[in-house]
Amino acid sequence: MHYEIRVAGTMSETMLSEGFPELDSYVVPSQTVLYGQVVDEAHLYGLLARFRALGLRVVEFRQLPD
Repeated sequence: MHYEIRVAGTMSETMLSEGFPELDSYVVPSQTVLYGQVVDEAHLYGLLARFRALGLRVVEFRQLPD
C-alpha cells in the first residue's frame, strides 16, 4: 500500500533522511509531504510513533491508489 503523509511545517533534509529513510518527500507551502510504500500495519504504526517522537503534527494521512 502506498501512503501520503502531510506534516505541518518544513522538515530538514537531515530529519527526513534519518527519521524516514524509506519515504520520499517534497515541500509545499507550510507543509512537508512524505510518500511511499507502507508494507504492513506494524510499519504504519511505527511511522506514526516516529512522527510523535519527533514532535511533528500530522495534518493528513491517506492511502493512495495502487
